[in-house]
Amino acid sequence: MDTSNYLMVAALDFGTTYSGYAFSMRHEFKEDPLKIHANPVWNSGCRQFMSIKTPTCLLLDKNKEFVSFGYDAENQYAEALLDGEKDDFYFFHRFKMNLHNNKNITGDMILEDVTGKILPAFDIFKLSIEALVSHLTQTLQKRGTGVKNDEVRWVLTVPAIWTDTAKQFMRTSAEEAGIPADSLILALEPETASIYCQYLPVEKLHAEQTFAMTKQGTEYMVVDLGGGTADITVHRKAANGQLIEKHRATGNDCGGTSVDKKFFKMFDEIVGDQMMRSLKEEDPLAYMDIEREFEAIKRTVVTDKKGKVNMTIPVVALNKKCQLFHKKDFEELVKMSKYANEIKLLGDKMRVNADTMRSVFRPSIDKILSLLREVLSNRQTKGVSHFLMVGGFSECQLIHDAVQQEFPESRIIIPEDAGMSVLKGAVLFGHRPDYIKSRVMRYSYGIKTNLPFDDRKFDKKHLVVMDGQHRCDDIFSMIVSKDESVDAGTTIKRSYFTPYQHQDKMDFVMYTSEDCNPAYVDDESCCLLGEATIRFSDTCEERRWVDVEYVFGNTEIGITAVDRNSGKHISAKYNLIEHKQRK
Repeated sequence: MDTSNYLMVAALDFGTTYSGYAFSMRHEFKEDPLKIHANPVWNSGCRQFMSIKTPTCLLLDKNKEFVSFGYDAENQYAEALLDGEKDDFYFFHRFKMNLHNNKNITGDMILEDVTGKILPAFDIFKLSIEALVSHLTQTLQKRGTGVKNDEVRWVLTVPAIWTDTAKQFMRTSAEEAGIPADSLILALEPETASIYCQYLPVEKLHAEQTFAMTKQGTEYMVVDLGGGTADITVHRKAANGQLIEKHRATGNDCGGTSVDKKFFKMFDEIVGDQMMRSLKEEDPLAYMDIEREFEAIKRTVVTDKKGKVNMTIPVVALNKKCQLFHKKDFEELVKMSKYANEIKLLGDKMRVNADTMRSVFRPSIDKILSLLREVLSNRQTKGVSHFLMVGGFSECQLIHDAVQQEFPESRIIIPEDAGMSVLKGAVLFGHRPDYIKSRVMRYSYGIKTNLPFDDRKFDKKHLVVMDGQHRCDDIFSMIVSKDESVDAGTTIKRSYFTPYQHQDKMDFVMYTSEDCNPAYVDDESCCLLGEATIRFSDTCEERRWVDVEYVFGNTEIGITAVDRNSGKHISAKYNLIEHKQRK
């Protein structure tokens, strides 16, 4: 990537529940790195407040054409439902987690909208990113920055715990949305939050005065709790302001929406999952009202709250469905359920015992605590006693209290505006992509290869005959090993030869493994990542050597190769996503 001609960095934080963007000019970064502009004008419409992020939701018309994104999409869809035009639109929200949960991501993967109608996932992600880029472009025009498209360096944030395939899916979506490939870098969410906090003065970190993140040798755990995922890593402050990753990114799907799922499970237990599914598909506005209300009140649940937690529910819509499915109203069904003593209804208010509401958070909190224990059990993290908590869900008081109780000797650090740390840090990362000095590999990476067969070393089931020679196929030829620390941009050289005469191409089939030292690519721990193909313009009878350089330690994998015969440099990219022809 050319680092000399950009004038501005623009970062997109494409979140599970909320999305947004931020930007800063190159000269601003040099004068004051924290002079970062976020969009202040996402207007929520009916709820009369301004927000620097907008819900991650997309509205398309019946011809699958873009209508709106964010609050506008929510409000316009609500109008369409009131007008009885539900079938004329597609409404998608909270769809990002499909890239975390789906282990076999393909180009023709589909997503369901809130009523069960399906469209290609790729189009949903592309149109959503396009909407963010368009909104940002309009903001820049209003401000009269004079920055041209080719003078912008774009940064797109992704969870560090995502697979390489999910990351490439996001990159491809962004490129199809009009962001030039050579102007786009992916940034890992816990890393950018960590970078942002390097710049904050101690008093804005809400930590004890003695802790200074900028001091060389300081070690701390980054706990990024977003809407979908918990993403955890450990950093050590190195020289020149750089950060060394001490423990590979670890995490799972215990972000804020995991609490929502548990909350809706309570409704399933009262009225049945079939009825709730019907409510979501037939009256999505009522279902979304419950979601919105819970999103607002779940931030207010605290450890020592007594009495009841009050929330407004769409009681008319619920009663209508309850009568249809059970010939009883919602209040009767609550009284018949196991929650009879814990939930009371008063008009359109549902009053839930504080203990019951806290129990909704418990499974997610337990998962987060388990992750923290797992990371701290590693010898590389011995002595780490500071937790930097960022991301929107990290602002939940129940989580702070649970972490502090579990690790009483540790210090919890929460930056001001924890929910914006990832986004603002992504802008800083765009100005200086060398912030991260080294990363720890989450998997072992290797190439499928073959060697002369040796009875003492190899399993007979992998014996093949190639050009009259007995060879062992399907060998996992290691490039980097899981838990290995690799400097950013590390080049690893390997040489391969053609086993057949007149071979006109060579495939580099890459696998990942959960093991540190797998033997064969068909081992249970191994997973096909993708392949890059190098074609030769001429063929020959002799064995042909290709020298390959893999680039590891960055947020994405790179590969270049040299054909020794011709001296020709061949650059290849791993296509990790199977694409089918689109119309």
